[in-house]
Amino acid sequence: MNYLTVENISKSYGELELFSDLSFSIHKDDKIAFVAKNGSGKTSILNILSKADTPDSGQIVMRNGLRISFLSQSPHFDPNLTINDTIFNSDSPQLKIIENYEKALLNLEDTEAYQNAFEQMDLYNAWEFELQFKQILSQLKLDNLEQKINTMSGGQIKRLALAQALISNPDLLVLDEPTNHLDLEMIEWLEQYFAKAQFTLFMVTHDRYFLERVCNEIIELDHGKLYTYKGNYSYYLENKETRIAQEQVETGKAKQLFKKELEWMRRQPKARTTKSKSRIDDFSDIKKRAHQRRKDHKIQLEINMERLGSKIVEFHKVSKAFKDTVILDDFEYVFKHGERIGIIGKNGTGKSTFLNMLTNNSQPDTGKIIIGDTVKFGYYTQGGIEVKPNQKVIDVIKEFGEFIPLTKGRQISAKQLLERFLFDGKKQHDFVEKLSGGEQKRLYLCTVLIQNPNFLILDEPTNDLDIVTLNILEEFLLDFPGCLLVVSHDRYFMDKVVDHLFVFKGKGIVQDFPGNYSDYRIYESSQPSEKKAEIVNAGTSEKKETQNKAQKLSYNEQKEYKNLESKIRSLELDKKVLEEKFNDTSLSQEKVNELSQQLKAIIEAIETKEMRWFELSEKFES
Repeated sequence: MNYLTVENISKSYGELELFSDLSFSIHKDDKIAFVAKNGSGKTSILNILSKADTPDSGQIVMRNGLRISFLSQSPHFDPNLTINDTIFNSDSPQLKIIENYEKALLNLEDTEAYQNAFEQMDLYNAWEFELQFKQILSQLKLDNLEQKINTMSGGQIKRLALAQALISNPDLLVLDEPTNHLDLEMIEWLEQYFAKAQFTLFMVTHDRYFLERVCNEIIELDHGKLYTYKGNYSYYLENKETRIAQEQVETGKAKQLFKKELEWMRRQPKARTTKSKSRIDDFSDIKKRAHQRRKDHKIQLEINMERLGSKIVEFHKVSKAFKDTVILDDFEYVFKHGERIGIIGKNGTGKSTFLNMLTNNSQPDTGKIIIGDTVKFGYYTQGGIEVKPNQKVIDVIKEFGEFIPLTKGRQISAKQLLERFLFDGKKQHDFVEKLSGGEQKRLYLCTVLIQNPNFLILDEPTNDLDIVTLNILEEFLLDFPGCLLVVSHDRYFMDKVVDHLFVFKGKGIVQDFPGNYSDYRIYESSQPSEKKAEIVNAGTSEKKETQNKAQKLSYNEQKEYKNLESKIRSLELDKKVLEEKFNDTSLSQEKVNELSQQLKAIIEAIETKEMRWFELSEKFES
């Protein structure tokens, strides 16, 4: 069943054309992700679909009576209403019935009103719906339904907007970055909810595991054209690569034909036949195809990192609390060279407070934090770049100097640096406030990295960045030689760039886990339910017990244990690359034998390291 058809829509802001002549359709039960680079107009398309904006040309044809809910990145509610009032401020018939029933519960003396409300709940089968929407509110940690909107944080308001969109039970749900401001537990719940529920979705998200597990179709806007992929994220990556390779072949053929036609054009006399005029008309189309170029410039990240000394950062019996909320309780840790630590935990467990103490923006209640003399922090905060009125993009970089030092004594101009971060000459002279949210984050990332830090701290770096930028950032971080500390709800990002985790469990408990996020989830799911309850409700005594277990491994064994996971993953990737080489039918028998020996060696190395990991794991857990 066709829900909605987009026909040849275009949108511009002044001289900036975001997109033109775009067409696609949304059908019942589609779960579509819309993928494009920052600044391509993703949010504008969502606004047009939800009727919050209109296209300059073209139209949206919708099925009669189609109900659409839109989750924007910056939702707005009446600040004087409560959460409960906001939820029931809907045209959903079932919500009206539930609202009347809950009001009747508060005035049981009016037996007639209560009886009518009860019968309506039965008649419209609203009992199950009431249970469902209460579960949604509970999962999104919206427990105090009488809380006023004007007392809520930005993250709470975003979660309320998501809850309202889900509860309204629309025909089509349009979502702009639905996982932003959710903790990892909430994201996994939402992922499972969408995978099972009969929702029709059209969303923009950078969460690649979400794309993989929820979506059944991906629409990509690439260089002004739309491409549709009937599959999940893995299918999209594979088929996009095939498409680009095919385009390059076709462009090469067009170039050869163009040369041939150009020679013919130059030989033609002034008097033309009808047949030659037709060929001349075709020439312009051939020329256009021959000169097509993909502007796939990659962000080039390069820093002149100062060498770290022997002492980096040390936490000695650090404690921190806000009234009854304990953040750290006698926390001890000594950072070592090249550490890549991810920080996870529910909202409110103190992750950002930990980073602020590390960077001397907040002080511990007790204990010491010692920073080495050679440490230079680069701190990417959730707040992002400070947007100054009438400041242009180029002026932001020039505040750090006309020329920026690079490695090996080289330097680069502010203009060249911005080009490396995908800001072309025209975009460099745009006002910062006119950039999209993702472009502002990319510019902010540039300002952090050009200060040449050797200890990089990233607090939710993936929010609003497009997938292309994320892939490049990940590759840079994999090669970053300094210390790395990351807070992120992006599971794919964490899996790729960190070696072990600080798990903030609340009540001052911080577990140091040897592995990435997926490793941790596997470990958690393997624990008996009673054990999980003990972990969640544990106090300081269990934290010390966990530390004692870790002490059963020597220092060198602990270091080896943490590094084995990343080494095994690296070997698995090498094995995959090697296996793909066997698909080349032109290989000689000698080369096949050589590759077979290499593959055998890698498999043996994987098995050896896995056995060693299990040995250390048993010792750790005993």
